[in-house]
Amino acid sequence: MASQEKVTQLKEQLEHFLNQLDDLDPEKTSIDDIDELIKIIEKMERELS
Repeated sequence: MASQEKVTQLKEQLEHFLNQLDDLDPEKTSIDDIDELIKIIEKMERELS
């Protein structure tokens, strides 16, 4: 994957992550929700390597 494509993909994933984070209701957030967010971050980290 070209460097520019990788950056574009990571930006899209980060935007998705931030949207999910903004939509979270602290009163209704479950451990599964947090685990899903952690998986997104881990995926982005792997793709940076």
